[in-house]
Amino acid sequence: MRYGQLVMGPAGSGKSTYCRTMQRYAADENKVINIVNLDPAAEFFDYEPLVDIRELIQVDDVMEDNELKFGPNGGLIFCMEYLIQNRDWLEDQLGDVDGDYVIFDCPGQIELYSHMEIMKELIEMFVKFNFRICGVFLVDSQFMVDPSKFLSGTMAALSVMINLELPHLNILSKLDLLSKSSKKHLDKYLEPDPYSLLNDMENDPWNEKYEKLTQALGRLIEDYSLVRFLPLNIKDEESIGDIKLTIDNMIQYGEEEDVKMRDFDDVDNDEND
Repeated sequence: MRYGQLVMGPAGSGKSTYCRTMQRYAADENKVINIVNLDPAAEFFDYEPLVDIRELIQVDDVMEDNELKFGPNGGLIFCMEYLIQNRDWLEDQLGDVDGDYVIFDCPGQIELYSHMEIMKELIEMFVKFNFRICGVFLVDSQFMVDPSKFLSGTMAALSVMINLELPHLNILSKLDLLSKSSKKHLDKYLEPDPYSLLNDMENDPWNEKYEKLTQALGRLIEDYSLVRFLPLNIKDEESIGDIKLTIDNMIQYGEEEDVKMRDFDDVDNDEND
């Protein structure tokens, strides 16, 4: 069995930083996590990828093609479809090592996850490669410290969860960049009560007009119980460790390792010495 995280989220949510942080945390525990870049539009990331989709195809090449004439969004979709069509290339690049742990750094185009079939096809491909996959959805905490933006971000996470049908974890990233005043209000967004948050929006002019719609969205979030986010502060090892442990439990990483046991005779001999 092999293990993997599919790291998703809007552009600028900190996906590459998350991947690098998880890789370094694992290295400190003498474990190896490889990272695969699946963003054909990536310009820079602070890690050395095991596999880079840009070696197969890049968005710029697609956009500059005189026959295709795609824009940025269409070019990105074309690249992901091209990757699926060339699954043998990806399979060869990944190799076939039992026990592998791989983080897949995905593009920041939300349409790929919320209602299109491309990522579902990619997930099915990974399953055939013997991967046990979970989805990790990042939302920038700097844009989630007021009720209306939190509601929007939660709905985006919900649509991704329903569309991909994967074990799923939501993360509020970039906590290290929040001001002290914003951090004080953060707790109510980690395990929030949607109705309490909706009450905080009573003075919002937009909500006065669309109050029934807002309440319906709140009920939807409550019904699906998708109201919990884990905080990620890359400067806090406890925060990183909690996320890593949660994900490892989701994908059952390490459960198939042999239990190390010690002979009781050895213990007696050590005490006699």
